[in-house]
Amino acid sequence: MARRVTNISERLFHRQALRRWQQTARKAEGLDLATLRVLRGRARQLRQHLDRVLHIADGRLTLPLIGSNAIQKPLYSDWAYRPQLWRGPLNPPGMAAVETKAQFGDEVTVFHDCRISELTVRQIRNTRESDLAPFGLRMDMFRFDGSFLSLVIELPPSAVDGLKRNHLVRMTAVVELEKPIEIFARLNVQHGPNTEQIVRELPLGEDEVVVEFDLAYTKMNEKRVDRIWADLVFENPEMSQVTLRDVNFSRRPRAEV
Repeated sequence: MARRVTNISERLFHRQALRRWQQTARKAEGLDLATLRVLRGRARQLRQHLDRVLHIADGRLTLPLIGSNAIQKPLYSDWAYRPQLWRGPLNPPGMAAVETKAQFGDEVTVFHDCRISELTVRQIRNTRESDLAPFGLRMDMFRFDGSFLSLVIELPPSAVDGLKRNHLVRMTAVVELEKPIEIFARLNVQHGPNTEQIVRELPLGEDEVVVEFDLAYTKMNEKRVDRIWADLVFENPEMSQVTLRDVNFSRRPRAEV
């Protein structure tokens, strides 16, 4: 009962406040400058809080929902993961003139060898019906005087738990390109002092691209695996925009022959 009374009081208060600002808006044109200056300050204070509420509400109510880890996994997958950048909001949501080794969130690091960086990165909100990831990453590269640009994606400890040489590791990405460029994915598995590397070129041209890394072709020591990460390497990215709507990983044991 008390909650019902509170809801009624809140609705009445909202209607009164709305009616008061409607009347103020109608009278604003004829008010003296001193009064108008005071009202402008109050309106700006109110707008600051309203914009904050709208920003949070739009983020949480827009589909796909923030924090969603819905991933289309292959049959018999025993692990799947979507990195933080594509799963939840980052603060700050973007960077300009990105320096090498700049971290974007806790799991993604940007590497390049440009003398003058004209790279910007920003997190965007996915809103398309086909999107499973709540967020995407957009990179704009203008003049590029370096020889390489890469994103290093650190995978969590769960990625190495139970990792065997009979595993296939899959990376799935949704990529949008302003102009055709080559993108390579490299899986790195550290075991003791050694690191195994497998490189695949992303077969661009599809809405969703998939590459698989077969660990059977490595010399990985299963008992000493302690870290796994992926590199995305962009060839000749000058004057281009790349949008990664989603990047996620999964693994499954390969079929025994």
